[in-house]
Amino acid sequence: MLRGLYDWTLSLAARKSAEWWLAFIAFVESSVFLVPADVLYLPMALSRPDRAYRYALIATVASVLGGIVGWFIGHYAYDAVARPILEFYGKYDDFEQLRSSAGVSIEFIALMLVTSGAAHLPPIKVVTILSGALGVNLALFIVLAIIARGGRFLLLAWLLRRYGEPIREFIEKRLGLIVGAAAVALILLYILIKYAL
Repeated sequence: MLRGLYDWTLSLAARKSAEWWLAFIAFVESSVFLVPADVLYLPMALSRPDRAYRYALIATVASVLGGIVGWFIGHYAYDAVARPILEFYGKYDDFEQLRSSAGVSIEFIALMLVTSGAAHLPPIKVVTILSGALGVNLALFIVLAIIARGGRFLLLAWLLRRYGEPIREFIEKRLGLIVGAAAVALILLYILIKYAL
């Protein structure tokens, strides 16, 4: 199922309505969808490097708006909407453990938004729903989401404009690992500072 969903999302890049699809995928990824917007963003930006930053802006705005929906789901419709979504993805138990953790603070949510924006660790939908469930200030959440998601898409735009097609394999296979390792290091550093000092 996941491979079919991935292939379908990738096929949208060739359509005339690709920008609308990019906005839609980025929007739903931030609250309920499994496939990241990068799957659509990368081929679009590679085929039209002159529009890479435009696509990055579209993806950022749509992703932040979707994140706001995720926040509202977590804050106002946790049992009715968020729980079934998390159960569908097999993330409910992990989410509940994180939600009930006394160590979750605004700093940790901010760090999770940044690492999710950079490396999809944890998935953005989990962070947006958790932010709402914990009652994170919505204005602060929006600012952090803009920084996290905008940073990712603008970095991809810059890499694709600068290096073109040769960077694609690096982005698809290695950039996530590198950024993911950095994200894990940031989380561990945060935990070390928070609890050791």
